[in-house]
Amino acid sequence: MPSLSGRFPYFPLAHLPTPLAEMKRLREALSRETGKALPRLFIKRDDCTGLAGGGNKTRKLEFLIGEALAQGADTVVTTGAVQSNHARQTAAAAAAAGLSSVLVLFDTVPYRGRSYRQSGNLLLDRVLGAEVRIVPGDADAGAIFTATMDELAAAGRNPYFVPVGGSSAVGSLGYVNAYREIADQADALKLGDTVLVHASSSGGTQAGLIAGARERGGGPEVRGVNVYRTDHEPMAQAIHALACKTTALLEAPAPAPGAVVLDSGHLGERYGLPTDAMRRAVELVARVEGVLLDPVYTGKGMAGFIAQLLAGEHSDRDAAIFLHTGGMPGLFAYEEEFSPE
Repeated sequence: MPSLSGRFPYFPLAHLPTPLAEMKRLREALSRETGKALPRLFIKRDDCTGLAGGGNKTRKLEFLIGEALAQGADTVVTTGAVQSNHARQTAAAAAAAGLSSVLVLFDTVPYRGRSYRQSGNLLLDRVLGAEVRIVPGDADAGAIFTATMDELAAAGRNPYFVPVGGSSAVGSLGYVNAYREIADQADALKLGDTVLVHASSSGGTQAGLIAGARERGGGPEVRGVNVYRTDHEPMAQAIHALACKTTALLEAPAPAPGAVVLDSGHLGERYGLPTDAMRRAVELVARVEGVLLDPVYTGKGMAGFIAQLLAGEHSDRDAAIFLHTGGMPGLFAYEEEFSPE
């Protein structure tokens, strides 16, 4: 298949390919718990993409920053929660491309302490030189984005807007590339029937993976774990719509609605609020594999992955892969969740 970087505006940012590592000790630990054999377990280390702590958004930003530069932008504007991994990586990508960045961060996660509002990703945003604007969680997002873009234009700047999570058809191209990479790595290891599980939030990662599977015509089955929205079915519909927009860019057939497989059982009370299963998953993977997850995305995603394995959902497969989408800096914003009692 032709390289996407030759078909679309592109600015290289990531250290690729990222490793696909086997998790033998996690498999042993879970096998002891169930008393049953499990498929081989792997982790795709997209926390190792290399840009300012790594993470999945770096792949998306290669295409988004490419488009921004092609349009002559001098400033990138994006949004997310206060501890947004996406905002941190966008600030870093803008810096690497010689652009300014404005981060509009919504204070949407209640009951958080001092570290949430001073450390973690927010600290890194400021180190990276971003202009950080924190607004109330219930503020009118559309009005704020319009006002921000108008303000920058009136000041003589040429802003480019990146949606939350980089989740547009252009951004999702990064995970079309990632699906090709993962499937090729699985083939090289001679893995047969394989599932690829990941934390799903704003939808661009899952949409890109689904579009990549449709374009490639074979490879691991894609399954998301909802860590983002309480309205599960509309979320699945939005992911399908984005996957269709992405395949349209690729001039590939659109995926069927059934291609969006989304596990709804691991969100907890709401986005950004810890769960006991998340804590256990983060601590288990750290202590048996030496891999750090995060409290908001990969911790809940891994909790879902483990629950699926313990329930025997993948027992007949050759392998199960967990996509590590990054987020480790968020641990420092949730220090009280992992402190000794």
